[in-house]
Amino acid sequence: MNSYLKCLFQLSLFSIVLIVSKSAFSDEKYLNFKKEKIGNSIFESASAFDVNKDGKIDIVSGEFWYEGPDFKKAHRITFLEPIDDYYDNFSDFPMDVNGDGYLDIVTGGWWGKTLRWRENPRGNEELWKTHDVAEVGNIERCVFCDIDKDGFYEVIPVTKPVYIFKLRLSEDKKTLGEFEKITIETEGGGGHGFGCGDIDGDGKIDFVFSGGWLKSPENPYDTTGWKWFPEFNLGSASVPILVYDVNEDGLNDLIVGSAHDYGLFWYEQKISSDSKREWIKHDIDKYRSQYHDLQLHDIDNDGELELVTGKRYRAHAFHDPGSKDPLGVYYFKINKGEFRRYTLDYGPADRASGVGIYFWVEDVDGNGWKDIIAPGKEGLYLFRNYGPIRTE
Repeated sequence: MNSYLKCLFQLSLFSIVLIVSKSAFSDEKYLNFKKEKIGNSIFESASAFDVNKDGKIDIVSGEFWYEGPDFKKAHRITFLEPIDDYYDNFSDFPMDVNGDGYLDIVTGGWWGKTLRWRENPRGNEELWKTHDVAEVGNIERCVFCDIDKDGFYEVIPVTKPVYIFKLRLSEDKKTLGEFEKITIETEGGGGHGFGCGDIDGDGKIDFVFSGGWLKSPENPYDTTGWKWFPEFNLGSASVPILVYDVNEDGLNDLIVGSAHDYGLFWYEQKISSDSKREWIKHDIDKYRSQYHDLQLHDIDNDGELELVTGKRYRAHAFHDPGSKDPLGVYYFKINKGEFRRYTLDYGPADRASGVGIYFWVEDVDGNGWKDIIAPGKEGLYLFRNYGPIRTE
């Protein structure tokens, strides 16, 4: 069966699922999304923030930022050299690094092996100066987490050994344009996959890897105080691995995508009578591949978080299982572990989108509904959320 017929077949299956299951979920909202292509970008990361402080949200991806609210006008940020099938730019995280009131970009990549930030020229029509922070080895991606809960994100490039980069602050809590590098000296860590969250319920932010988790000491910058627990093997896991209480039993679980294979799963945390921690694997979706990036957001404004994700197109060129299958962008109602998928886009790469390695969720037009910015080698797309479909 060729890829186009396979796509039609799977779409038909999806339609049947909607018809069969609609009565069981008749009280849920069906959202109206409109898909727009932004520029001619083929970069795999994106974010959205007010670049030039004009009060409008802009979209940033790779070499360019696109001026809101219509995102038609492109402004160059930098020049990126292609490396085989990639560009060495695996995040576009907004952070005011130098304290000038303008949001900069923190990024890193596999080949450059260097954590970097690009300095916003205060919204002016100039190239953004790139600052090297540190050479840390191959960066699968960066994760941003407020580890010490001081209101500022720390940067954790997904490498081994484990590094934490903390912004230096003045006495009045102003960022100074420099990062402090902390190296966690412990066994464990590494592998494909990383996440942050409170695993054991002690209120501190732990680190999760594909082969286990690191328990945070009282002071997360105590470089020898982290303790390794090799309690599971998640394989080639997503970045991030999400730490979230799926079944609402008071214990945080793990939501994990297969970044380079088929499958999307959640691992239920259980504590046995002898206080031993166990992890029970549950399927969310066994039939789609390359779930590289996952996020939790309240997409339908019901006060509960949904799982937002999709395929990373040509994550390892066409070498991964399912790499030639149709692309897709989805969100899932979690329903205490009874996940239900809603499809925003699905099809071949010349007409559908995935979510790249680092996508973004933001209300870009101020209508009160969160939109999805989906980058990738297939193009940069905006899925505008207009709220519930009217059935009257």
